Amino acid sequence: MHLVKSTTAGLKRTFSIIFFAVFITSAATAQENSPYSRYGLGDVVPNQNVVSRGMGGISAGYSDFQSINFVNPASLGNVRATIFDLGADIDIRNLKSNTSPDKFKSVNTLISYLQVGFPIGSEKMTKKGNFWGVSFGLRPVTRINYKIETYKRLSGIDSMKTIYEGSGGITQANVSTGIKIKNFSFGLSTGYSFGSKDYSTQLNLINDSVAYYQSNTATKTRFGGVFLNLGTQYEIIMKKNDVTVKDKPVLRIGAYANLQQSLSAKRDNINETINYDGNGGFLNIDTVSFSSGVSGKVVMPATYGVGFTFSKKKLLFGADFEMSNWGDYSYYEQKDAVQNSFMFRAGAQYFPALDNTPPTKYWSFVKYRAGLYYGNDYVKLNDNNRPNYGLTLGAGLPLTSLQRLSYNRETVILNTGIEIGARGNKQSESLRENILRFSIGVSMNARWFLKPKFD
Repeated sequence: MHLVKSTTAGLKRTFSIIFFAVFITSAATAQENSPYSRYGLGDVVPNQNVVSRGMGGISAGYSDFQSINFVNPASLGNVRATIFDLGADIDIRNLKSNTSPDKFKSVNTLISYLQVGFPIGSEKMTKKGNFWGVSFGLRPVTRINYKIETYKRLSGIDSMKTIYEGSGGITQANVSTGIKIKNFSFGLSTGYSFGSKDYSTQLNLINDSVAYYQSNTATKTRFGGVFLNLGTQYEIIMKKNDVTVKDKPVLRIGAYANLQQSLSAKRDNINETINYDGNGGFLNIDTVSFSSGVSGKVVMPATYGVGFTFSKKKLLFGADFEMSNWGDYSYYEQKDAVQNSFMFRAGAQYFPALDNTPPTKYWSFVKYRAGLYYGNDYVKLNDNNRPNYGLTLGAGLPLTSLQRLSYNRETVILNTGIEIGARGNKQSESLRENILRFSIGVSMNARWFLKPKFD
C-alpha cells in the first residue's frame, strides 16, 4: 500500500513539473531575429543536455546515470533507472554592427529537448557486469528566424527598400540504444529529421512621382529523412589498493560520429507583384512565375567528435574536440556561404558531499559546473573566418528530500546553466552577435521497470 501511494505521489509531482515547464515555455513570446540563420539550415541549436552545457558542452566521454547524454549514445549503457529529461532555454541575443552604432536585441524561449530513457538489460546481463539502455525523444537541431530591412539609393528612381525574411529549421525524433560490456560501451541513435526552410525577398522602389509595384520572391521547402549517429566509450579504472571500488579514479574515453544525411525535399517557388494591406501583410496583384512540388535533396554534413572525462571522488573534468564538414552541405545541389568548422570544449564539475555528509548540509549536495568552448563559425562571409566562443556555468540542485534519496535512490534534479558567448568580433565584417543563454532542465529518475523483491 505504501509503495502504491509513493509511486502515485511521484507521478503527480513528475507531471506537475512537466506541465509547469511546458506552460512557461509556451507562454513566452518569441522575438528572435538572427540574420546569420539565413545561411545553411539556420543557427545550430546546442545539442547537449543542460548538465553538459554547464561544463562547456563536453559529451564524448561523459556518462551520467541521472541524465541522458544524447550526443554519444554509448553512454546509455550506464542507465540504471528510468530517466525523464526535459530542457528549456531563454536565449538573449545582442546584434552590433561593426560599421555603425546600430544595435538590436532579441529574446527567444523554447523547449530544447524532451527525452526518456530506461534500462532493458536482463538480470543475467547485470550479474555479468553488462548493461543495456534505450532512450527516445524529440529535440530541435537548427532554427531559422530572421527579418532584415535594407535601404539603397538608386540613380533616377530615389531609393529602394528590400526586406529579407526567413523561418524554419530542423527537428529530430530519435530512438537510441547503448550497451555496456564490462568496460566497453557502444551505441547508436537513429530516427527521423524533418523541417522546413521558408524565405522571401520583397522589393519596394520608392519614388515621389512614379508609383511602382512591389515584388515578392518566395521559396518554401519541406524536407525529411532518416539519420544515424554512432558512439563508443571505454572506461579505464585506475588501480589503487587503498580505496574502495567506487572511489577509484576513472578515465573514460569516448568518440561519436553523426553521419552525413541526404534529406528528401519538396520546394515551391513564386515570383509575384504585390501590394501591402493595412495589417502588415500583402495581396497578390500578378504572378510572374510559379512552381510547386519540385523534388530535390538537402545534404546535411557529418560531424565527428572525440574526448575524455576523468573523475576522482569530488571532481570530474574533461575535454572534447569536434569537427563538422559543412563544406559538404548543399541545397538542391547549390552551395552556400558555409565552411568546415571545429569546436574545442573543456569543463569540470565539483561535488562537495562525502559519504558521511549529513543531509542537513544541502549545498554540499549541489553539483557545481564550469566550462568554456572555442571554435570557428560555420558561416563564412567575404572569405573571413569568425570566431565562436563562450564561457559556461551550471549547477545541479537536488529537489528530492536527501533522506528520501538515501532510501530508494529516486531523484529529481534541477539542472541550471548560464552561457555567455559570441559569434564574431570587432575585426569581423558586418554584424557581431553576443549571446546570453539561460538553460534549465529537470532530470527525474525512477525505478519504474524493476521487479520488486521480497525477503
